[in-house]
Amino acid sequence: MSSAHHASGQHLLADLHGVAPSVLQDGAALEALMREAAQRAGAHILFSHLHSFGPQAGVTGVLLLAESHISIHTWPESGFAALDIFMCGAAQPGLALDFLCQALQAQQVQTRTVARGDGSAV
Repeated sequence: MSSAHHASGQHLLADLHGVAPSVLQDGAALEALMREAAQRAGAHILFSHLHSFGPQAGVTGVLLLAESHISIHTWPESGFAALDIFMCGAAQPGLALDFLCQALQAQQVQTRTVARGDGSAV
């Protein structure tokens, strides 16, 4: 019987439009939301790093997970955030995405889902 890890997971890409600029400029608040999203999804946080590009500018950051990652890139001047949520194992990335969309109060959300490591060609 093999004990090898089966490499598969779900990768969600989301474009959030109509988000308040003040929310998209606050790195500390975004990090707290990303951490809450990971916990709600059943993921295990290893490390996080967010970088602010200055007052009234965007933020970029990543939450490194045992199951993979959540990343965000924001453009407050456009009310836009790009989210990347990849999780494998028993974690549920959809729960993280739902929480973040709701918490950021996005007016419009476009998502793409990519199955990773399942052996199928895209």
